[in-house]
Amino acid sequence: MAHLGKRYKNIISKVEDRSYTLSEAVKFLKENSSCKFDETVEVAINLNLDPRSSEQNIRGMVAMPEGTGKTVKVAVFAKGTVADTAKDAGADYVGAEDLADRIKDSSIEIDVCIASPDMMGVVGRLGKILGPKGLMPNPKLGTVTPNVAVAVKNAKAGQVEYRLDKDGIVHAGICKLSFPQDKIESNLKAYIGAVVKAKPANVKGTYLKSVTVSSTMGVGLRLDTAEVFNF
Repeated sequence: MAHLGKRYKNIISKVEDRSYTLSEAVKFLKENSSCKFDETVEVAINLNLDPRSSEQNIRGMVAMPEGTGKTVKVAVFAKGTVADTAKDAGADYVGAEDLADRIKDSSIEIDVCIASPDMMGVVGRLGKILGPKGLMPNPKLGTVTPNVAVAVKNAKAGQVEYRLDKDGIVHAGICKLSFPQDKIESNLKAYIGAVVKAKPANVKGTYLKSVTVSSTMGVGLRLDTAEVFNF
């Protein structure tokens, strides 16, 4: 059994055996953080979905209304005037075969990869590199698009992916704990609300099994699913 430090034991002792409202949970996390770094606010949503079903394997992107507090490095595969618009929008790396070579050589680090549709032939050859990192451009995520400028601006402003894992859980970090309480709540509502709206039509009965909010080094607090289902 893992050893629990005094700090963590002290936080656990304050957790009540009940569901918390969103505001209560965020306030608790902020008041009980004693780390020397800025923790990330995380949310885990356990869903009544079958990850093996293509119809229920939900995935998408959510724009965080208050940003994420993270500097996002964006690479764009594009040529000509489309490449120019990507640069003007703030992309960190723009190119075609030359950009592919830099990714193969691991000479750059990126957080988001975007491609214009005509570049997918080049991008496709990077599947073994981008795929395992979750960076492969995808039309469903808005990262394969002719309008790369909008995609770059959205990525830079703060977008977070929701994706069902093999255990039927959607998990993500949505912002930093140093954000004001109202901004953390706004991001949480946007993320949870997007997952709620993504409910597949063929799902019967309970959709949200549980929703838990935590910080990087903090405890998980169970939210009132009746409240969050209305976000």
